Amino acid sequence: MLLCFEGPDPYSQVGGLAVRVAELAQALCADGIGTELVFVGNPKAKPAQHTQGGVRLRRALQAMSADYPASVYEGEYSKVDAFAREVPDYIIQEHIEPAAARGEQVLVLSEEWQTVKATVELDRRLRERDLRKSAVILWNANNTYGFENIDWIDLQSAATITTISKFMKFEMRQRGVNALVIPNGIPKRLLDGPPPAIVRHFRDALIADPLLAKVGRFDPDKRWFQAIDATAELRKRGLRARLVIRGGRESHGREVIMRAKSLGLQVDDFHGNFADASYFEQLAATKADVVVLRRPIPQDALYALYAAADAVLANSGKEPFGLVGLEVMAAGGLPVCGATGEEYAEPFVNAIVCDTDDGLELATYIESTLRDPRQVHSMHVAAQATAQRYTWPTVLTVLRRKLEFIAARTAEANGA
Repeated sequence: MLLCFEGPDPYSQVGGLAVRVAELAQALCADGIGTELVFVGNPKAKPAQHTQGGVRLRRALQAMSADYPASVYEGEYSKVDAFAREVPDYIIQEHIEPAAARGEQVLVLSEEWQTVKATVELDRRLRERDLRKSAVILWNANNTYGFENIDWIDLQSAATITTISKFMKFEMRQRGVNALVIPNGIPKRLLDGPPPAIVRHFRDALIADPLLAKVGRFDPDKRWFQAIDATAELRKRGLRARLVIRGGRESHGREVIMRAKSLGLQVDDFHGNFADASYFEQLAATKADVVVLRRPIPQDALYALYAAADAVLANSGKEPFGLVGLEVMAAGGLPVCGATGEEYAEPFVNAIVCDTDDGLELATYIESTLRDPRQVHSMHVAAQATAQRYTWPTVLTVLRRKLEFIAARTAEANGA
């Protein structure tokens, strides 16, 4: 059982969490483990259905979500309380009680602070019914958002706490929590690379030296100013640097564009629809230093852009794990990472790693790295090897070993 506010419905997709839980659920099913994802889904969709990969989807709080049609996080605090009231009994009645009758256990993995109350309530109700031994309950933190809302004492009594990186483990240790680390993963299919034709189209349409790309929320933590400053610095050094960006609707986006213009960079908004046959012809007509993709592009096309760019700027100032950097590696691109949770990133071995938010640091590393073709080739090879080590099948092996430890610890506590 996976419990999460986000999920595969567009209504429920806000960030990388939706991708994580959907891909983790598919990986568990592919490994022969029956899996159900309970999430706050589209209020107009079927309450339950199966995906092509065999995952059972259960949409919770649909009546409440109909009153909050904008997105999963509209009415967030009311949904947190309702999730805690509704979901535990459903899990117990539909899954844990039948499993107990068969002498089996159910693994419950909850994600993020919004599920804490439900996790604690599930533990309480199981104890009331003498069913606690029939469930293994994990609660996972992907970032520090909402930590101020968590009663850590109650949560540690109810569940084994996990997180996705040593960086996050350190953050949680400051709150008296010693979490187990189970890293994030990527689908194995990403290692096949994006469609080569789309990669070529991007390269032909976006002539630059170097071509840089950055995709993410317009959040200061993502170090957008560093990306803009580095682009301006590279052009000042005589390079024909161009930056292609895709952000969200956040207000910081306006500040990013203003920053670019204040440094003398020409900025173009590109509103092309990827479904149009003339998309790349339209894109080639943009000659600006900074090209802002104002419409979303399909996932395969996004990975093709990563592969087409000389460097992809995932240069966050604070990143709990840094999944984008791994996706860039799998796509055949060269990532630029920050120096926090991106533990897979080795400076100038498989990635460029920035320690500061200084655009001069980023520009210097990009210029010096890209002028050495042998180093670039070596970094691409190492990046691909790194991506292979972080596919979901490998991560599931880590999960199994952690569960073995949890079982041994539980048996010892019970005097077995």
